[in-house]
Amino acid sequence: MTLRSKFILFAVLVHVLLGVLAWHLLLENKYLFLGMELLILCSVFVTFQLYRSFFKPLHLIRAGIESIKDKDFSSTFTAVGQKDLDDLVNVYNRMIGQLRHERVAQAEKHFLLEKLIQASPAGIILLGFDNQIESINPAAERFLGQQLPELQGKHISQLPDDWGTHLQKLPTGQSVTIRIHGTWTYRCHRAHFLDRGFQHYFILIEELTEAILQNERQAYEKVIRVMSHEVNNTTGAINSILGSLQHYANQLLPDDKADYEHVLQIAIDRNTNLSRFMANFADVVRLPMPNKEATDVHALLRDLHRLLKPELEKRHIQFNEKLATMPLYVSLDKNQMEQALLNIFKNAIEAIHENGEIEVHTQVNPPRIVISDNGEGISDKVKQNLFTPFYTSKKTGQGIGLTMVRDILMHHGYTFSLKSNGNGHTEFTINMHKS
Repeated sequence: MTLRSKFILFAVLVHVLLGVLAWHLLLENKYLFLGMELLILCSVFVTFQLYRSFFKPLHLIRAGIESIKDKDFSSTFTAVGQKDLDDLVNVYNRMIGQLRHERVAQAEKHFLLEKLIQASPAGIILLGFDNQIESINPAAERFLGQQLPELQGKHISQLPDDWGTHLQKLPTGQSVTIRIHGTWTYRCHRAHFLDRGFQHYFILIEELTEAILQNERQAYEKVIRVMSHEVNNTTGAINSILGSLQHYANQLLPDDKADYEHVLQIAIDRNTNLSRFMANFADVVRLPMPNKEATDVHALLRDLHRLLKPELEKRHIQFNEKLATMPLYVSLDKNQMEQALLNIFKNAIEAIHENGEIEVHTQVNPPRIVISDNGEGISDKVKQNLFTPFYTSKKTGQGIGLTMVRDILMHHGYTFSLKSNGNGHTEFTINMHKS
């Protein structure tokens, strides 16, 4: 039984007793009866006032509780002129004002945190209780090469490339540095936070590629500058002397003249090749920033196909173009991109001994070039050293081809990858930006 019902029952019983008493007084003295009737009327009036005084605060409290339950912190009550009730109103209004202030402050902090996460250059992966991916920010989408809808709900081990292998083994509170596609270097740290009493885990991904490449570039710039200076000075002087020695060829016997000239020419050619070798390294160091303009990528690929056609026919390599039906115009430096694509095609040709196949795929949205070949593929040892300056797996290689490709693409702001997939093809993918 509610308090309201108890009060009404009590009031009814009291007034019934007063009515019975008034009936007995009527039989004895009508004046006392009239007085009793007046008393009963006063009692009813006082009871009604007490009822309102008792239950109006309860009604107020109930209304306040309903507002809090509905998370409505904008409603307040006004004073009614009763001291006790007004004190209650003031307490409620102060409480609801404080709750409203704290809720607004919490919402603003949450909004700020969301903005910081979305704008952060560091990648953030939020994980569920069983290492399921709950959310990732735009930076993480860029690093992983996939969007949130593609990854949401997946286990962390299902992340693309080598991400899943490294991150699923990362203990909480520790960091690891990983290298993706031989070029992109990241430091990953796993930590946790508390939310409503439960631990939630997240992984922070910081890109180190630019800093590492900058230090690397400064180091080999100094080395190449010193080597180039010394080699050019030496080869120039030696070639000058060898050129002078050629004038003595006519003084030799006919049988010795041919050998003499042949040996001198070999020495001159070797010095020239050494100078060219150093010039190639210097070209990597002196690579200028791209001068971008809208370029027809399909026309550029067709021009390169015509340039490489004799070599392709010589090696019996089939060249398949699977270009997008829509035109693909991208803002790029045509000369630099032509050099980069030429190096990629040459690597694909050299990876195929004979009777192989090279395919070129393009897509417009997002703009992308994929060059694949069915050559030897990439071994695990080579995979870790892709795009490393001066590293080569070829007997006659210099280790600067992919380095130049890397620098050209990075100066353009393009992301790229080089990997062997499961069907025996090696793919070089370039993700470009539309003009």
